[in-house]
Order: sequence, then C-alpha cells, then structure tokens
Amino acid sequence: MKIYTKTGDKGQTSLIGARADKDAPRIEAYGTIDEVNSFIGKAMTELDEARYADLLEDLENIQNELFDCGGDLADVRKSPKYKMTDEPVEVLEKRIDELMEEPPLLERFILPGGAPAAATLHIARTVTRRAERQTVTLMKADENVPAVVQRYLNRLSDYLFAAARVINSRAGIPDNEYVRSAKVFKNNGRAKKAEE
Repeated sequence: MKIYTKTGDKGQTSLIGARADKDAPRIEAYGTIDEVNSFIGKAMTELDEARYADLLEDLENIQNELFDCGGDLADVRKSPKYKMTDEPVEVLEKRIDELMEEPPLLERFILPGGAPAAATLHIARTVTRRAERQTVTLMKADENVPAVVQRYLNRLSDYLFAAARVINSRAGIPDNEYVRSAKVFKNNGRAKKAEE
C-alpha cells in the first residue's frame, strides 16, 4: 500500500468537503493539534505503567479527543458532523482539580523540566497554547469553527501543566521555581495555575 498520493505536490491538501492551501489558517490550526498529539505520545513512552496508570489512561483519551478536534476543524461542509462536545472539557476540569491536590503547594512560576515525561508534557502544553491561538485566529476569520475546540485546547494546556507537576512529584523531583517570580498562585491554600 502506497501512503503517498502526490495530490499535495502543488501546495494544497484536502479538507472534509473542500481543498485548501497547505498554509491556510485552518490547516495550521489542526496541524498544530497533530503536533500536540505527537508530543503526548512521546510522553506516554516515558511513563511507567505501574506509577502512572491514571495519567496514561488520561493521555490516551486525550489523544483520541485531539483527533476529534482536528477532524472537526477540517470539516468545512455546509452541515458538518462535529464529534467534540463539552463533556471532554468537563472531564479535564475534574481531572485538573484532582491532580492539583497531589503535588506540593505552588506559589511561584516554575521552569519546564524535571522527569523526561514532565518535560515533554511541558512542550505539549506550549504547543497546545499555540494551537489555541491559531484556532482563535481561525474563529475570527471563519464563523464555521466549533467553539468547543478552543475551549478544549484552553483546558488541555492546564491539564498538561498539572500532569507534568504530578509526574515530577511522584518521581520525587521538586519543581524548579523561576527565581524572579513573585508569589502568583493563591487559592485557599491549594495551588492552581494562574494562566487563563
């Protein structure tokens, strides 16, 4: 089976219902979501199942949801059949709250790093933020974009931050604080990520 089609050799690719230039905002957005998915897959290879079974389950679900997000952004038919709903957003919120109870209290910004999987999830988090920015740009230019994708990406970056901290905590690796950071995290004694 050949995986190359040569149909993109002139700088265009297929959406669901149309063709578009490969550098179009819609392609940039779902292409960046694919990058996030790849980094998450890499992080999963760096986690042992015994210690991180719950995170591995989360991340596998997230990988499938990211495929749904990409597919929804690629669907430009007049009556698209979107797969994403608010339920995965709500699941992420619940998991973020649970995970943030586990590591030590956080008062200052931290530097990405620690265990290999944590560092990889920090990369995934920053790429998720880029995907979100690109999705917002796309939403401004084209009203036919499911807003739930942007909400999901927004919540996912918070989840990845929380998961990276949990990985380091379970591995016995302390957070490396940004030395010039003020105390920015406050929430009744429990830490939450300040970025919205």
